[in-house]
Amino acid sequence: MTAPVKSSPLGLTVLALLHHRPLHPYGIQQLLKEWGKEQVVNVGQRAGLYRTIERLQTGGLIAVRHTERDQQYPERTVYEVTDEGRAVTRQWLEQMLAVPKAEFPVFPAALSNMLMLSPDEVAPILERRRKRLAAQRAELERQNAAAPAGLPRITLIENEYLLAVVGAEERWLQGVLDDLRDGSLTWSPEMLEAFQDAAEPGADASAAHESTETAG
Repeated sequence: MTAPVKSSPLGLTVLALLHHRPLHPYGIQQLLKEWGKEQVVNVGQRAGLYRTIERLQTGGLIAVRHTERDQQYPERTVYEVTDEGRAVTRQWLEQMLAVPKAEFPVFPAALSNMLMLSPDEVAPILERRRKRLAAQRAELERQNAAAPAGLPRITLIENEYLLAVVGAEERWLQGVLDDLRDGSLTWSPEMLEAFQDAAEPGADASAAHESTETAG
């Protein structure tokens, strides 16, 4: 019995593209770019796409339709989605839409360790990020503006979501930068050390004991 295939954003997208028509890996890669899917799935390395295709085939979700032979190109294997693949695509899609997944992106992890730097060091670093977010937002807005008139909203719904997320982070980051610059968000090794000492178990009891001894 074949083990269930673990869902992934790239796996779902490959299955969705094969619902459109049978494709060889190069055709899948081209459609991913043409339809702007590289903004929401990691297709930076072709090897990752081939591993995903192999995993889907091993799991019985896609199958070889035929092999194309052309003197101008190497032999190309064309894949199609199976009936099981159609059912699994629906399951994955419903799960990903309905259930927020516990993900661990890089930025929150860096924020949690930001106190290793000083406020003066952090401000210009976060300003660089804010500028990149602004550029990303401008590009998403450009793509939306360049869409053909009358294009159904559903075809750009992921852009709409990304624009909302990028805009929200950009606004939040600007607020943090303002707080850093006016001093309302600040820290120092001494401040953090004092807080840690006060928060250690038994700190209150030790303080009370010292107070009692002094009184005696």
